[in-house]
Amino acid sequence: MAARPVAGARFAGLRSALRAFRYRNYRLYFGGQGISLTGSWMQQVAMGWLVYRLTGSAFYLGMVAFFAQVPVFFMAPLAGVLADRWERMHIMLAAQVLAMLQAFVLAALMFTHAIAAWQLAPLAFFLGVANSLDAPARHSMVVQVVERKEDLGNAIALNSAMFNGARLVGPPIAGIMVGLVGEGICFLLNGFSYLAVIFALLAMRFAPRQRQRPVSGFWPELREGFAYTFGMRSIRRVIILVAWVSLVGASYVTLMPVFVARTLHGGPNSLGFLLGAVGCGALLGAVALAARQTTAGIERILVAGSALFGLGLLAVSRARTMAAALPLMLVVGLGMMVQMASANTFIQHAVSDDKRARVMSIYTMAFMGTTPIGSFLVGSLTHAVGVTPTIAAGGLLTLAGAFVFARRMRRQPSAAAA
Repeated sequence: MAARPVAGARFAGLRSALRAFRYRNYRLYFGGQGISLTGSWMQQVAMGWLVYRLTGSAFYLGMVAFFAQVPVFFMAPLAGVLADRWERMHIMLAAQVLAMLQAFVLAALMFTHAIAAWQLAPLAFFLGVANSLDAPARHSMVVQVVERKEDLGNAIALNSAMFNGARLVGPPIAGIMVGLVGEGICFLLNGFSYLAVIFALLAMRFAPRQRQRPVSGFWPELREGFAYTFGMRSIRRVIILVAWVSLVGASYVTLMPVFVARTLHGGPNSLGFLLGAVGCGALLGAVALAARQTTAGIERILVAGSALFGLGLLAVSRARTMAAALPLMLVVGLGMMVQMASANTFIQHAVSDDKRARVMSIYTMAFMGTTPIGSFLVGSLTHAVGVTPTIAAGGLLTLAGAFVFARRMRRQPSAAAA
């Protein structure tokens, strides 16, 4: 007789962890993004291996990553103003079409054997422009697809689960395909994967979004977004931590082809499975966050995730075999996902909807926009001192950032939104 209450409690817990799926728009969003992100992870693995295969240069890897991500730093705040002014779905649709075109161009160059190293940086930059348009609209649209704000934290955690589930699936598939038939097939499949999110967006139905005040000038709205974001102490310090971790820690991904080839003596299959392990760890963290009922204590979770990420990078820098590196990469993925999802949840609960896209664009600038600078720096540092000391330095600096944030949090506590 006792088994029924236990089974009922487990079912209730599962239903609570998946509560965002009761919304039709969220189900469409989740499915479309999940397919598209799997293709994007396949392309990222193939692109990294292609750059290293054509150039053999850690510096060039860093440079291509720089071009792929630097548009976010300059364009995301502008895109945030647009996303607060216009329909966010329309901006996302335009961004998906641009990214799809970039993937098909890469595939065509590969299949016609016309690919050259000099083409990769401008193509990466083009994708960065598309991502700059997409990210602020995508982050701020989550509140529309779940309808009720109390389910927002659950939706963000499930988004992280979807993102990292795609990371778990995409890189191993890409590693196998690159090893068997080359990088071109990954670019082609990624191009087709964008159709899933395009069709999902077109199938969604929204009530008209009400603005709380008339539209003012573009530049005054941009300044207002920065003033609002950095005028709130709690949001300001979370964004600074996100920017720091992205600058010094998140750029480890750029070095993975070099780490696999030089330190682990592996090939594209090894690279795919290592990044898949990152996705596995991140998925575990996302599932744990999805089961939380409130945002109470979210800043402490943010600190713990940052510290775990730094420790994981330090441990990975000491690994010399695939058997040792795989479980450590799982820890890296777990720590980074917990840090980023906690930061996203905290900020989303703290902001007003009429400024949401602008605040999330600054979060995007901190998360994605500082990474190209880090990628360029780690590429240069790896060229000078080697790949493992560079990864270790990233881990130490990430730990330092978590320590500083924790001290400021104790001195000046701020309550997360309930």
